[in-house]
Amino acid sequence: MVFLSELIGRPVMDGEGKRIGTLADLVAKFLPDLPHPVVEALVISQQTDQLIISISEVAVLIKLVIPMKRRVEELQTYKPDEQDIFLARDVLDKQIIDTEGARVVRVNDLELVRVNGTLVVSNVDIGGLGILRRVGLEAAATSLATRLKIRLPIRFISWDDVELLRTDQFMRLRVPAGKLAELHPADVADILTDMNRQESGQLLEALDLEQLADTLEEVEPDFQASLVEGMPDEKVADVLEEMEPDEAADLLAELPKERSQDLLALMEKDEAEDVRKLLTYPEDSAGGIMTTEYGSVPCDLTAGQAIQYLREADNEAETIFYVYVVDQENCLVGVFSLSSLIFADPNTLVSDFMTKRVISVQLLDDQDDVAQMISKYDLLALPVVDQQNHLHGIVTADDALDKIIPTAWKKRLPRFYH
Repeated sequence: MVFLSELIGRPVMDGEGKRIGTLADLVAKFLPDLPHPVVEALVISQQTDQLIISISEVAVLIKLVIPMKRRVEELQTYKPDEQDIFLARDVLDKQIIDTEGARVVRVNDLELVRVNGTLVVSNVDIGGLGILRRVGLEAAATSLATRLKIRLPIRFISWDDVELLRTDQFMRLRVPAGKLAELHPADVADILTDMNRQESGQLLEALDLEQLADTLEEVEPDFQASLVEGMPDEKVADVLEEMEPDEAADLLAELPKERSQDLLALMEKDEAEDVRKLLTYPEDSAGGIMTTEYGSVPCDLTAGQAIQYLREADNEAETIFYVYVVDQENCLVGVFSLSSLIFADPNTLVSDFMTKRVISVQLLDDQDDVAQMISKYDLLALPVVDQQNHLHGIVTADDALDKIIPTAWKKRLPRFYH
């Protein structure tokens, strides 16, 4: 076992002991049925040029001085192709998505091992020891840790789980779809903020529509707009349909007006109408931050009928902690919690156990006022009504508190997006 950083810079001699130059890189290639790339050649740096020599010409690679088998004039050169990987140039210091830690990490070193006489890349070192090794402090740090009885963390990712993307030499896990699907959208958002534009685009392509929508909802609308800037309109429209209407409206408000109209035209009619409605209200009003997806039932149902009604209702309520009761004109007449519904006698009318005095806000009420109402009454959501008390939507606590809770605490902002 040896690390790439330990080999780089070592002197290279020919078969007669004549110095050829110093090792600058190793060239590796993927071979059929082998998950790990095999080292095929050495890149030898000279004063004004470089040689790429086949690994078969090396007498012993893992030595302080790397000897060749023959004179320099007789050495077999190697011509790399597009499928070859220059380990130092293409891999070292590149980024990897660490799904375990839900973050982007850098490749600090590469571990090389011999397998059946060939040298292969076995592991990617993403830990601090890799950095110490490259600056020549690994031995000192290990010695000190031993004396202090401290165990230095070793962090490797197997090359089996790594994929090199050729478009920009950005590395990611080979199994992103499965691993990323297990992450919370907020964790995926954190990973996105560590990437530049091209890298984030590649990650977004690995997500399905639902997870992509959930992830976009975890970042600010201006960052959302940057992330979807290069996506085809058809895909963006599909994502908007998956997002909560208020989040979709926020995103569309950040896009150029012409593109927003094009996207709305591509969306399903019902979803587009909900979003258009939200876009008519001021951005910082109750109508502007509300969602039109909520749970409601007619006032003449029993508890048992209400449960069945909610099951059959064609909506995707953002929160179902509260169920709102409306009359035939869709006027708000009451509210009850989901727990009250579950524990109520199935034959009891909802009007008998609902709360008739409902705390609500008007469509044009300021977001600050809405947040204060939610905080004052310790609510998870507030219904939004017009002057005739018709129910139009609800404002959830997280949307209402945007102005009270610092944005950096609630949503992830881009740090390296450019």
